[in-house]
Amino acid sequence: MENTAASTELLPVVENTSGQPEVIDHVAVARLYGEPLFSMPNDLYIPPDALEVFLEAFEGPLDLLLYLIRKQNFNILDIPMAAVTRQYLSYVDEIRQHNLELAAEYLLMAAMLIEIKSRMLLPPKRVAEGQEPEDPRAELVRRLLEYEQMKMASMQLGNLPQYGRDFLKAQVFIEQSLQPRFPDVHVVELQEAWRDILKRAKLVQHHKITREELSVREHMSIVLKHLQGRKFVEFENLFDPSKGTPVLVVTFIALLELAKETLIEITQAEAFAPIYVRLAFTPV
Repeated sequence: MENTAASTELLPVVENTSGQPEVIDHVAVARLYGEPLFSMPNDLYIPPDALEVFLEAFEGPLDLLLYLIRKQNFNILDIPMAAVTRQYLSYVDEIRQHNLELAAEYLLMAAMLIEIKSRMLLPPKRVAEGQEPEDPRAELVRRLLEYEQMKMASMQLGNLPQYGRDFLKAQVFIEQSLQPRFPDVHVVELQEAWRDILKRAKLVQHHKITREELSVREHMSIVLKHLQGRKFVEFENLFDPSKGTPVLVVTFIALLELAKETLIEITQAEAFAPIYVRLAFTPV
């Protein structure tokens, strides 16, 4: 029964022969959830763990031992084993009454503390002249210092901003244009296409020895005229193998100059797909 939900009203009552309170003028002795209560119940039950309060939560035996040392400002390099062991065992006795499995690892540390305390009561072992005898607390102090360093490091890491806890990744959605944008042509793909054109030119070449002066600018104009009024022209269709290799070379150089001056665009939909050439335009 929750005593916070009941509002009591001290009303005049008298005791009868049976020991139960007797209501005078039908007035309730208390109210429970808004309903009148004409007699005090005798079956009030509070669970044993209802009022259990945990003041400190420790992550393990070393955490508890470090807490006892730091709380009383003990020197961790000169631990008073008697006082610390006494306080540690009192805490272990408390948790043994409620959770025996949790107390198991704490009991192991308690045994270690008792062993260190007993070793300090015994005479120290003989050592070589000029050397100090080994302190039985040395190993425990080393473990405590390492644990404290790791605990402080974890607290510092926990204070750092974390994705999902302290901040979120900004996401911006941009609508893509309806017009497809083809990827740029790789240099290797352009070289392969040029080799294929040269192979085809060698099959239809004529053995005529002539000397002809070819103008790159003139072939640039020829390519631009060929591209006018067309969306795309296949790369191979810009070359005429019947005119010979010199014309093919000049035409290819003209294409490179036009691409360098951003007058044309050379595109390819995907790897190993046909290469297309079109006039470049500046969007309005």
